[in-house]
Amino acid sequence: MNTVMPAAQRGLSISGFLFGAVILVLVSMVGLKLIPAYMQDGEIKKLFIAISSDPEMQKAKPGEIRMSFIKRASVDNITAIKAEDIEITNDNGQLVLSASYALKVPLAGNVSLYMDFNPSSAK
Repeated sequence: MNTVMPAAQRGLSISGFLFGAVILVLVSMVGLKLIPAYMQDGEIKKLFIAISSDPEMQKAKPGEIRMSFIKRASVDNITAIKAEDIEITNDNGQLVLSASYALKVPLAGNVSLYMDFNPSSAK
């Protein structure tokens, strides 16, 4: 006669659950603080592409391009960069807008994340 030994009981202990919950809360907290910075970077890139693909802006002067950025940025509530921060170049007849900026995102207490962004209309 074969006797089958019962398998050892398995499951999640309370300490394992609490450890997992703390990790999940910390990752969520950091993620929720970083999402707005990445969304604004995406908006800036989308705005650069819209300006550089506008036929009226192809022959425009840098001042006119910056004014167009100011008007469009005010609609999208972009505050990370100013019009003076935009680098305007011409690459083989195609208008290219780019910028380089940094954001400091406070996490908790005296802990912050420093992020560098380089949006560009170049493909």
